[in-house]
Amino acid sequence: MRLVCGIAGLWRLNPGAKIRGPIGPCAKRMASALAHRGPDDAGLWEDATADMALSHRRLSIIDLSPAGHQPMVSPCGRYVIVFNGEIYNFRALRRELAKLGCLFRGHSDTEVLLAAIVQWGLDNVLPRLNGMFAFALWDRRAHRLHLARDRLGKKPLYFGWIGGTFVFASELKAFRVLDAFPGDLNRDAISLYLRFGYIPAPWCIYQGFYKLRPGSIFSFDQQQSRAPFNPEQCVRAYWSTPKVAQAGVDNPLDNNEQHTIDLLQQLLEDATAQRMVADVPIGAFLSGGVDSSLIVSLMQAQSATPVKTYALGFGDGPVSETPYASAIANYLGTDHTELHVTGKDAIDIVPKLSDIVDEPLADFAQVPNYLIARMARPHTKVVLTGDGGDELFCGYPRFNGTANQWRNLQRVPLPVRELAALVLSCRSWPEGEQNKWMKSALRIGARSVDALYFQKVSQWLYPSALLIGVQEPSTAFPDGGKWPGITDPLLRTQLLDLIHYLAEVILVKVDRTSMATGLEVRTPLLDYRVAKWSWRLPRHMKTRDQHGKWILRELLARYLPRPLFERPKQGFGAPIGQWLAGPLRGWAEDLLAPERLRRQGLFNPEPVRRVWATRSSDSRQWQHRIWNLLMLQAWLDREASSAPRRSANTKNRVRNVVWQ
Repeated sequence: MRLVCGIAGLWRLNPGAKIRGPIGPCAKRMASALAHRGPDDAGLWEDATADMALSHRRLSIIDLSPAGHQPMVSPCGRYVIVFNGEIYNFRALRRELAKLGCLFRGHSDTEVLLAAIVQWGLDNVLPRLNGMFAFALWDRRAHRLHLARDRLGKKPLYFGWIGGTFVFASELKAFRVLDAFPGDLNRDAISLYLRFGYIPAPWCIYQGFYKLRPGSIFSFDQQQSRAPFNPEQCVRAYWSTPKVAQAGVDNPLDNNEQHTIDLLQQLLEDATAQRMVADVPIGAFLSGGVDSSLIVSLMQAQSATPVKTYALGFGDGPVSETPYASAIANYLGTDHTELHVTGKDAIDIVPKLSDIVDEPLADFAQVPNYLIARMARPHTKVVLTGDGGDELFCGYPRFNGTANQWRNLQRVPLPVRELAALVLSCRSWPEGEQNKWMKSALRIGARSVDALYFQKVSQWLYPSALLIGVQEPSTAFPDGGKWPGITDPLLRTQLLDLIHYLAEVILVKVDRTSMATGLEVRTPLLDYRVAKWSWRLPRHMKTRDQHGKWILRELLARYLPRPLFERPKQGFGAPIGQWLAGPLRGWAEDLLAPERLRRQGLFNPEPVRRVWATRSSDSRQWQHRIWNLLMLQAWLDREASSAPRRSANTKNRVRNVVWQ
């Protein structure tokens, strides 16, 4: 059984904890807040002696019988698990375990995972899993809790403390329903949000709460709860993207081009086939671009019936890709459905974003992601997508752009560049152009390609200047000493993008928008075997003549005529500036009103209002920065409105944090 679900749990370690009374109903309430992630079933398990409870919401995909009900207890009684995700190679693991004498009641991947842990141990099992997952494993004998997350971060997992009770869940919604939840904002993490448009792991919007990093295990016992809590001391990695990248670069493929394309075809055929297994209808998102077209081609080549494909057309943006998607669907013979939306359709979704995404996220593409998921859900529970192709095969223009810029900068001695940067930064620039010229100054003075990329992806250059009493935490970006073996500037920017942008933006919006509709999304290009293999590719098989994804294009040409897919890359281009000047202006004005900003006590109103007032000379950067602020303000507005649903004591505390 494949389950893309919601998990939650509590472990009360202090008798005087703020969460009082029976712990089971609390866990049940947490799971109810995640009902959108699993509308088909709900489960609860309690350990009264340990004051521990696990809860689960289920979206059934394979083996729809009660045999896959969760939480699930191992036959030996030692382990209890709540699992969110899919183990694509569970059948191979099951066959191996059966040879060792393991017996199975049902056909679920959760049961296989539990049996594997009993047989081989958690640390030995995780590297053998091919899938997307986040799960909690309770060891009843050792009184030890383990949390684990998949390699690249496809499934989310949050954890933290409420008084003397340790809590975890798939989404923050599960914490908010608890009366004792404090809701204190992590202001330092907000500065990271303003810079990047997202909050990178391990930080979280709430003080004292964390995201588990991808590829990690968090293990925690009663003894550790007595010491000052340091989450980093409880975390160990079973997968490291930088180490995998380094190993690939150190061991490049030396095959000829056609043989290398053959190898990729075999990998992707298997990755796609594994993700097509389901006892419910299955479909695919087809944008008309290289990545989704390749996945649909691989699906149709392995399907005896037409694959259901879905495309979204957006009328107010640039030239739509839906005609290309339609032509590709027609050529492959898929069962194709298109939805053409207007600006009003997208605008109507905007107020719902803070609920859907759960934590502030400034990527506007979450709007079409949600719309296409909502369109597909009545017809299927599962879709495949082409996510990951850009990050693994150098599809974004910024990879080549950053590499070229860094090479050009290196031709000028650093002292000369630093002097030029100082001159630029000291000049008085016209209102609305400061950010553009300060970015130029910081790029010119960059000491490493990491620092250059860091400036390129920063939406607000000095977020601490916008916020009151905030210190921005350090991140991996500016540390030029990391991964010394990867010297190619293009590969370094690709690695940074894979660790940060893919995990914290792309996969977050895909998970939240699809789960908001009860839809499961599978990503063959992000099979960990493909990810490892892609780092062995010679540079010229990723990018040629400043165009990325060379090898994906060559493989796609085996399925489609080139005129159907050979064209410049297009993203989702919404006219945000026009909307903010028109139908969304009142909404934006209210969220950025000086009185509101002063009442919140979070922002310095003056710089915010200055940027809002300058809509012209730097329009693209202006849109990014303003949208960044608006998504945070909308989230804070939702947070304040949810406070009355908590107890009076907690309500006042949240209001003080948000509206002080």
